[in-house]
Amino acid sequence: MGTHLITGAGSGIGEAVTERLVERGEELWLLARDAGRARELAARFPGARTVVGDLADPDRLSWALGQQALPERLDSLLHIAGVVDLGEVGELTPKVWTRQLAVNLVSPAELTRLLLPQLRVAQGHVVFVNSGAGLRASSQWGAYAASKHGLKALADALRWEESGHGVRVTTVYPGRTATPMQVKVHQQEGKEYDPERWMTAGSVATTVLAALDLPRDAEITDLSVRPIA
Repeated sequence: MGTHLITGAGSGIGEAVTERLVERGEELWLLARDAGRARELAARFPGARTVVGDLADPDRLSWALGQQALPERLDSLLHIAGVVDLGEVGELTPKVWTRQLAVNLVSPAELTRLLLPQLRVAQGHVVFVNSGAGLRASSQWGAYAASKHGLKALADALRWEESGHGVRVTTVYPGRTATPMQVKVHQQEGKEYDPERWMTAGSVATTVLAALDLPRDAEITDLSVRPIA
């Protein structure tokens, strides 16, 4: 049984991964943005513990985590939470840029920094659930893609830096997935949403677990998964 800390456990891919790990009897710590969300997660996933920290405010994560109990070791840190707001570069305001960079990039970096001691103890695994936008940017995806390109750079640098401590680092790049985030994306794009066109969150969860379950003599560095056209 491993110990895992998960962001984004309340919805979409994060929820699917959490459900799989609950079924396996793993020890789970779930990051929640506030106390109300923490109570919701605790009720949804009995036995899981919660940690409160707002990814939209990375400057306060160190203080927030310092006030709470944390695991002594971590077999994995799973960065799955994210936000998306589309818009052309000529229209996006600094507020929109800052929010996406904070949640999608700066907070994962800070959370990783704060939990590296526990990951090193366990020779654990950091998994970044990125996006196809982390490899290429399209019209109206500039801010989101920039945050995800940065997340790729974070993962690549971390992999080099922590290999000597036995910490593995994997980035998963999902294509379009039938999640609440995808509903929002379609609304912003002005398109009709048909979940049958996209892969399920469970399919992405399977790829995440494949990376976690790989024997210790190997590491999946980058893994892309796409819906079948």
